[in-house]
Amino acid sequence: MDRKFGVAVWGAGWVAGEHIKAYQNNPHCEIVAIGSRKESSARAKMDAAGLECAVYTDYDELIMDSRVDIVSICTPNDLHAVETIKAANAGKHILIEKPIALNLEDLAKMRVAVRKAGVKTLVGFVLRWNPLFDTIKSLQKTDALGRIFMAEVDYWHPLGRWYGGFDWVTTKKSGGSMLLSAGCHAVDAIRYFVESEVIEVTAYSNNTGECEYDANIVAVLKFANGTIGKVSASWDVASPYIFNVELLGTNGTLRNNSLFSKTLFAGQTKFAKIPTILPDSGDVTHHPFQGEIDHLVDCILSDTESPVNLEDAVKTHEVCMAADISAAEGRSVKLPLL
Repeated sequence: MDRKFGVAVWGAGWVAGEHIKAYQNNPHCEIVAIGSRKESSARAKMDAAGLECAVYTDYDELIMDSRVDIVSICTPNDLHAVETIKAANAGKHILIEKPIALNLEDLAKMRVAVRKAGVKTLVGFVLRWNPLFDTIKSLQKTDALGRIFMAEVDYWHPLGRWYGGFDWVTTKKSGGSMLLSAGCHAVDAIRYFVESEVIEVTAYSNNTGECEYDANIVAVLKFANGTIGKVSASWDVASPYIFNVELLGTNGTLRNNSLFSKTLFAGQTKFAKIPTILPDSGDVTHHPFQGEIDHLVDCILSDTESPVNLEDAVKTHEVCMAADISAAEGRSVKLPLL
């Protein structure tokens, strides 16, 4: 490509600002448009980033801008599906913040639209670029853990009215559920580490706070390769943000950044601490948007599909939805759902 990719960021919340910064730092990209339903919000993002670009309040107009090659969708959860479909139909490459959809019907429609359009997609599971995640994958390559036979990942994040999106993320219409709104990070992580697909889910949930949906859920997972697992997610937890990763393998065990390995360390008697950055806060160092967006650009340049594309994310979202069905109906749910 003999010019920079034109980027449009749709949405003007915190995450949109992080996308803008990462695109500005990528040498192949240029922000050509920022959009929001409120013009003042879009202009504030533009000014904060020191940009001079088009400002849109109409999404249809934004995606029809011929300068736009990539769209970052950073809006409330319930808008992601229709916005993704429109962007795909317009031939734009798309970065979709999670969750990508709140129901199976929209998941199916999105997958059809993206397949038909042939555009590149990346879903905002930004923890895939977290240093602990990189460390774990390196350990798996060296067989320091061996075959993973049991895995647990927890997303415990206290939520309060201090969060700007509290009023919409806690609703069934816009938030969806605990797993869809945020716990999908844990589901994506356990799929990433187990390297197999979930075939059955049994879940339980409850609620103690102000959410319209149950704000606390635990799901037991059965994987195609025989691994068993657990994910949990909570808005009501009374603690700092915690993202637990526990992997039990035939050669070793990992508990967050603590490692015991029979093959890596001869004669090891205690867990060894790995000096790395944990995914235990909302800070940018823990959620590396630069790596995420650089990856999307590299996929477009090399005409390759990302392992974190919409096609893969559908599977993560199916697990979340299966867990929600299980908790609501008191039964185990088999996958896939689509």
